[in-house]
Amino acid sequence: MALIGYVRVSTDKQGRSGLGLEAQRAAIQAYALQHGGELAAWYTEIESGRRDDRPQLEAAIAAARRMKAQLVFAKLDRLSRSVHFVAGLMARNVDFRVADMPQATPFMLHVYAALAEEEARKISERTTAALAAAK
Repeated sequence: MALIGYVRVSTDKQGRSGLGLEAQRAAIQAYALQHGGELAAWYTEIESGRRDDRPQLEAAIAAARRMKAQLVFAKLDRLSRSVHFVAGLMARNVDFRVADMPQATPFMLHVYAALAEEEARKISERTTAALAAAK
């Protein structure tokens, strides 16, 4: 089975360090080995997960469709912390898997996306409070 790996970090600094990207690649490669898949292509994006317009993700989706491959993310939050975004990919019939939860059903992915969205909200609140306290 052909796989398309997609890795994403949020900032240029994270992208330059490469550490987060390499960890994601390693998780996707482990998934490929465990599931008998072959990585046909990689797509890398340095963009906030809050953005819906991600050119490299769209390119990865197009390649996966063209090659009849599965799209693989290391973790769900590397795709998005938005239920709407995850559900949108499902509605577009994008065949994707998440390496750290390979047995997740679409229902489970919706639940995990909801939890990730709530965590993003809490992170934002904590960051806002910390910045206010620092002033």
